[in-house]
Amino acid sequence: MQKKYKTSPNKRTEYIYYPADGTKITISPGEASNSFIELLHSMDDNEVDEQRRYDYRVTTHLDAYHDGEDESANDRNKYLADNSTNPEKLLIEAEKEAEHLDMLDKLTKAMDCLLPQQKELFKKVYIENRTNVDIATEEGVTETAIRKRLKKMHEKLRKVLS
Repeated sequence: MQKKYKTSPNKRTEYIYYPADGTKITISPGEASNSFIELLHSMDDNEVDEQRRYDYRVTTHLDAYHDGEDESANDRNKYLADNSTNPEKLLIEAEKEAEHLDMLDKLTKAMDCLLPQQKELFKKVYIENRTNVDIATEEGVTETAIRKRLKKMHEKLRKVLS
């Protein structure tokens, strides 16, 4: 029987083990020396450490899930699974791409309706990621004026996109 955990240092005054028949055998300090009991516990510790290392390596190793010789065995290994040909995933990606292209087309048409100053403001805010205060300082106007221009631009875009 393999141990999963090490014995607590507080409980190492005696050594308990279970042979194959399942009976409990206790070795106390009167029956054996303390160094012998400590040796048995250190052997158990080594065994637990080795099992932990084995479990870690096996589950992360690529061959860990390969339990067959045919191609279906490869599907069980998540590292070897090929999802690039998953039809559902491909369909969802195609729909997302079509929606994205449709939205870009609508936005391009809506941008044509904007005045040159509004296009420039759109570029500064959404492409260059500049703040309203920064833009207002550059143009020599108040931040409130920039907010009003943005509001007008948003209303115009909203009207065209709806």
